[in-house]
Amino acid sequence: MSWRWRLGQMLIRRVPALLPKADAAYAAGLAERLRVQGYALTIGHFLADKGSPDAIVTANCAVADALASSECDAYLAVKAPPLGFDPVRLATIRKAADRAGLPMVFDAHRFVDADQTLACVRHLIADHPGTGVALPARWWRSLDDAIALRDSSARLRLVKGEWAEPGVPEGDAGERFLAIARKLAGREAPVGVATHDPALAEAALKILLAAGTPCELEQIRGLPRRRAVAVARQLKVRVRIYVPFGEGWWPYALGKMLERPYLIMWWLRDLAA
Repeated sequence: MSWRWRLGQMLIRRVPALLPKADAAYAAGLAERLRVQGYALTIGHFLADKGSPDAIVTANCAVADALASSECDAYLAVKAPPLGFDPVRLATIRKAADRAGLPMVFDAHRFVDADQTLACVRHLIADHPGTGVALPARWWRSLDDAIALRDSSARLRLVKGEWAEPGVPEGDAGERFLAIARKLAGREAPVGVATHDPALAEAALKILLAAGTPCELEQIRGLPRRRAVAVARQLKVRVRIYVPFGEGWWPYALGKMLERPYLIMWWLRDLAA
């Protein structure tokens, strides 16, 4: 094991204790501050390594309750695989989200989880129009998934994606991002364009706007967003900020920063903004 790996593991274990506790109250407080700044919100839970499915349910219900009296335009982002796609646990979160008036959108996960995640969306959408899912442009299958969901009421979030499609040449994810936007152009339900690349964001938003499709720019809190937000403001498109929370968030964020050192500078620039 290299010294860099050992240092990284030490930081991931110790630094989160020095940072604010990223619980439901923390997420609700951030959401309120961002609301005042004019942003819409996505609230997404990150599970700790030793966490349990029941802990995920508890955390999601807690943040939904914390937002119930808020004026935030928000939705709840849920990761179905750590819940084992359990319908009872998903229904519990769904009820809490309903009480708070929060739509529920399923985050992208590994490629092997795609079919079950989409099955959850199809199961819920009949009684909960606006239930949504992320479509990762790194996956070739997302073009077909976009066509299948195009005329539904599902809220769709277009992302590049973190996990590649195994055993398949990836190709140009940016070009596929725009290809999916073209497939979704003309639909009546909303599309979130989730990228920090200002040129890609502008191209995708213009495709959707030209077809009259309701759309918005989505940004994750902690990454620089000035240039992408400037594009959205110029196009008069709403900006939605993804607010991560949970015991697993700080270790996850630190791990990504150590994997990609340039993210540390991005993070500092974003805090300064």
